[in-house]
Amino acid sequence: MKIYTKTGDKGTTTLFGGTRVPKHHIRIESYGTVDELNSHLGLIRDQDIHQDYKNSLIQIQEKLFIVGAILATDPEKAILKNGKERLNIEKISTEDIELLEKKMDTMNDALPPMTHFVLPGGHQTVSFCHIARCVCRRAERLASALNDLEPFEANALTYLNRLSDYLFVLARKLSYDLQANEIKWIPEKQ
Repeated sequence: MKIYTKTGDKGTTTLFGGTRVPKHHIRIESYGTVDELNSHLGLIRDQDIHQDYKNSLIQIQEKLFIVGAILATDPEKAILKNGKERLNIEKISTEDIELLEKKMDTMNDALPPMTHFVLPGGHQTVSFCHIARCVCRRAERLASALNDLEPFEANALTYLNRLSDYLFVLARKLSYDLQANEIKWIPEKQ
């Protein structure tokens, strides 16, 4: 199979289901940003962090492929003529969302209480995590805008929301594990 098809040379691409849309279509922006997020998670996974975090990130990356597939599917062609779904893969479940919440709760239990916003940084690995969090928030904003135009499975959007929270807690936990300096943002009073 060749990687290049030349079908996108004029600025369009094909959604799952066959519909051609411009490459700047909000649907493409949505799943493209999820793909970008997935790459950032791979970068975090490549750092010298505990294997449990790496395993969690692999699970999350797999779920992001599902979210991407949902976003890449033309809703008008999501159901085949025989009534079956075109996208024949598992969906994002309530359990997937709850797993992120449980992982956050476990990490939070080991952290000092957060009393202020924190400035991103302190260690390269932590910074990668904050970048991923920001990309996740962008993916969520784009997916939310898409959902207003063409609704899709609610759990996919919820998963992105919870994932950005998870990445924030992971950044704090990595700061703690790596003994990085977590700088509180304390606004100066006038």
